[in-house]
Amino acid sequence: MPLFKWFEQRVHPYPDAPPAQPPKGFFSFIWAGTVGMRPLIFVVMLLTASIGAFEALLFSMLGSVVDWLSATPRDQLWATQQGNLILLAAILLGSPLLIALQALFKYQSLAGNFPMRLRWNFHRHLLGQSMNFYQDEFAGRVAAKVMQTALAVRETVMIVTDILVFVVIYFITMLAVVGTFDWLLILPFLGWLALYLLAVWYFVPRLGRAGAAQADARSLMTGRVTDAYANIATVKLFSHAQREAGFVKGAMQEFMQTAYRQMRLVSGFEIVNHTLSMLLLAASAGVTLWLWTRGEVGVGAVAAATAMALRLNGISHWIMWEMSNLFEQIGTVQDGITTLSRPIEIVDRPDAQPLRVTRGEIRFDHVDFSYGNGQRVMEDLTLTIRPGEKVGLVGRSGAGKSTLVNLLLRFYDVESGRVLIDGQDIAHVTQDSLRAQVGMVTQDTSLLHRSVRDNLLYGRPDADDDAMIAAARRAEAHDFILTLTDPKGRTGYEAHVGERGVKLSGGQRQRVAIARVMLKDAPILLLDEATSALDSEVEAAIQGSLYRLMEGKTVVAIAHRLSTIAAMDRLIVLDRGRIVEEGNHASLLAHNGLYARLWAHQSGGFLGEEAEDEAAG
Repeated sequence: MPLFKWFEQRVHPYPDAPPAQPPKGFFSFIWAGTVGMRPLIFVVMLLTASIGAFEALLFSMLGSVVDWLSATPRDQLWATQQGNLILLAAILLGSPLLIALQALFKYQSLAGNFPMRLRWNFHRHLLGQSMNFYQDEFAGRVAAKVMQTALAVRETVMIVTDILVFVVIYFITMLAVVGTFDWLLILPFLGWLALYLLAVWYFVPRLGRAGAAQADARSLMTGRVTDAYANIATVKLFSHAQREAGFVKGAMQEFMQTAYRQMRLVSGFEIVNHTLSMLLLAASAGVTLWLWTRGEVGVGAVAAATAMALRLNGISHWIMWEMSNLFEQIGTVQDGITTLSRPIEIVDRPDAQPLRVTRGEIRFDHVDFSYGNGQRVMEDLTLTIRPGEKVGLVGRSGAGKSTLVNLLLRFYDVESGRVLIDGQDIAHVTQDSLRAQVGMVTQDTSLLHRSVRDNLLYGRPDADDDAMIAAARRAEAHDFILTLTDPKGRTGYEAHVGERGVKLSGGQRQRVAIARVMLKDAPILLLDEATSALDSEVEAAIQGSLYRLMEGKTVVAIAHRLSTIAAMDRLIVLDRGRIVEEGNHASLLAHNGLYARLWAHQSGGFLGEEAEDEAAG
């Protein structure tokens, strides 16, 4: 409907502006979360206040109606009270408009758009986080916090506007109404308010702490469940379904303990709340009846005061549940803040410029680096890779080969020294432009749970079908892609590959990854065990394609199987983050050093553990 659509378009859920760093403080985090929606929240507050005042005034009207009925003969009611009755009818008939406006702003404008806008901003912020961030977190736990925290911020704002605005305005108006009958009628309500606030002061902070513990336990439980599903092949391979179930059960039991603590508090609050409500009803009814017997108030005051007490009974239950919900949401927000407000470690400088690659020279200039555990991985490393040079990195596990590649991609910042491409310090260029100039095939190829086409076009989104298919052919992937199907009947390039490409064999995933990099055609090429998942026949078939891919590019290749990089222009032998040897295959063998020992211990051209142990010694 056009009316609903107009209200739904009052908030843009996907703003183009880059998301700001979420604040670490609770109130500042909530306030930042309302950007773009504050005028609408204020309108909802005004409408809620109006509804609260209107509802309290209804009891005054009720009292007036009872007085009219008791004081006016039946046949004269319309004649004597015509104006008041018409006014009352108009007010009652006009109230749905007030409710409708509040509902449209609250539910159509805010209820869906508010959390979606937050999720959009949280997600974009987290996409900018460093690799180190994701190595320390469950992917499922991060995703759960994005979803839960967005809803919790919305609920916190909505509950506060409902409770503080509606209840405060309602109670003030109600006291004013009963005060017009007799000031003594205010005393039972003030006494109830004092005791109720005392109960809130006792129970609510405890409910808040229980809610925070429950939110943390829920995130842990969700993370463990997701971790089991994400690694289902490993779970089944080692026949550990029961062990995983037990691992998750531990998190579930921890969650249930927090739930039990929370429900004990809720039960106690419910009992106290009902007791106070009954005391209020008895006190207000007793005072009004006593005043009525003295002739100081009319029957309408008795009816109105008693009705208000009954209404407060319902409202107090609503407040209790809303306050319980509020502090559970507060706990969820506080739990989410620890993840969502973590500063991004690797950021572009304000004056960062796009990287311009004209030749493809790579230079590591006196680089020092460690992963933060105190153990130095790179120490005063200096290395120049000439434009168009093909360099192989050799060394045992932990020698620093992958670290060198990670620093070149700026997944981490160096502690000292510089990494330069064509003379440009990569710390001074934009990350997107840097990685746009680098193509990489890794050992552990991960594909997106999308179509083969989507995965290939990740290399170059604007490529046409001819270019995409040509890259697939060069990578020896086209033929097997045409045989693919998925459960929804999609075939060939439209078939979906499953989470992380699980529906494909390791060799098939690798060929798709190689085709993707071929399509990207970046001037710098990184190969990290690029053919490790391929059988010998397929590797031989695409080796020529890889060599063609390397033509005119600066190449850095890592391989444990030394035969795959023996033909490189230069081999760099690393040990404990330092360059210990360099040269071509023949000169390094003649040198009879670490590389020669590694080559001698090859088994089928693969660098085994035995060789690594000797190198370590």
